[in-house]
Amino acid sequence: MGYRHFDTAKIYGSEGAVGNALRKAIEDQIIPREDVFLTSKLWSCDHHDPVSALKHTLRNLGMEYIDMYLVHWPIKLKPWACNAVPKEEDFEKQLDMETTWEGMQKCLDRGLCRCIGVSNFSTKKIQHLLDFASVPPAVNQVEMHPMWRQRKLREICGKHDIHVSGYSPLGGPGNAWGSTAVVKNPLINSIALKHKATPAQVALKWGLTRGASVIVKSFNPDRLRENMGSLDLKLDDEDLIEIEQLQERKIMRGDFLVNNTTSPYKTLEELWDYEI
Repeated sequence: MGYRHFDTAKIYGSEGAVGNALRKAIEDQIIPREDVFLTSKLWSCDHHDPVSALKHTLRNLGMEYIDMYLVHWPIKLKPWACNAVPKEEDFEKQLDMETTWEGMQKCLDRGLCRCIGVSNFSTKKIQHLLDFASVPPAVNQVEMHPMWRQRKLREICGKHDIHVSGYSPLGGPGNAWGSTAVVKNPLINSIALKHKATPAQVALKWGLTRGASVIVKSFNPDRLRENMGSLDLKLDDEDLIEIEQLQERKIMRGDFLVNNTTSPYKTLEELWDYEI
């Protein structure tokens, strides 16, 4: 269908399956390895040793390198805390991003990945990282869709040549934490009707017109094709102006990383530096 960017992570449990499928496609000469852009992520229990974590990811994938390695969340967990939802006793008191980023830079130096970046970082956390990083992050992967537009973050990232990659560009319908608010929004639907497109295509094209890459997730072949159709859609200035007026609402809030006792973030406002 033309997909070339594959986004996985240790915590998704999908590295093995993604690696098997890509290796088969490469071995069958459907695509050369250099045409694939493969992203994975450092889970929070591996901040103490990103090099070993990435080597483990490469074994899972059966690959010699990945194109992008991201710090999944700005939180550090105990080395044994490998669950998606940490328990109260799993949190480390401080993030210590300087040490983590040093490890990420070692991954790059050793040729285990081609680029390093972050995910779920606020503008404040990006600016803090830039204060000490020898290699700045190439990407910040964040929730981004017509109802959570990330204007301030996109401006700061753009200023520092950090590419913004949008996850849940449709609002995450189908995920336990997701919502159909984006694809069922009346304005998105009326723009879709006007262009003889689908609401999903409108939401995806909006992200692309903002200069972001968008990460779509579907197991349905028809919807996979539909999503690719967003590349052929052209939104006009009126559409973009109307979308800018939509009320904003963050869907992936990260409540599971916040508590009053052991997490360095006591509130959601602290986790997102009041950008929520």
